Amino acid sequence: MTLADLAEASSVSLSHLSAIERGAVNPSLDKINLIADALAVPAAWFFTTRSGSGPLEREHVVRAENRRNLNLVYGEPPEKSGYQDWLLSSSIGGEFYMGISDYAPDAGLVPDLLFTRAGEQHVLVLEGELVLFLESEVITLRAGDSYSIPGELPHHISNKSDRPARAVWVNAPVIIPQSLSPTTGAKPADPTTSAGDGTVRRTKP
Repeated sequence: MTLADLAEASSVSLSHLSAIERGAVNPSLDKINLIADALAVPAAWFFTTRSGSGPLEREHVVRAENRRNLNLVYGEPPEKSGYQDWLLSSSIGGEFYMGISDYAPDAGLVPDLLFTRAGEQHVLVLEGELVLFLESEVITLRAGDSYSIPGELPHHISNKSDRPARAVWVNAPVIIPQSLSPTTGAKPADPTTSAGDGTVRRTKP
């Protein structure tokens, strides 16, 4: 779901929606409920805490304690998805957005499912070790390593080590994900064969 899709689903204009999210206007209770219903999340997710001494600081700076929990939008807790995503961008009204992912040590409970998204994705590993699946290729990434891919390339990233890992990412265009469920009949990633028609395609920011 793009911001334009959210505007249509909530019956709130795109410009007004963007202004609300930046904290530039105070929305009515009716608009808050419309937006929250369209996103299927608590209203507090969209109307995040804005701290700071000046209006520009409150609009553009995100303090660590005020990051928005993206897993609430996905509808999947970290125990199911394998990671906890936090939104680093102050707004989802721009051309791209940035987030940070925390990966718990692998317990073998999260399947390696390939997914795709519109646009492009850029990732930098900050801590630990991650395994990147690109179609049939399996690549180990360590702290300091990065990758950039077109979103339509089937991919997946997970933590196979016994230690936590962390990565920061930038995706474009802005898409508000509402489900990470694999498609019916799709199969897990197999590093020994081509992804082919059995690729699992999911939508992620």
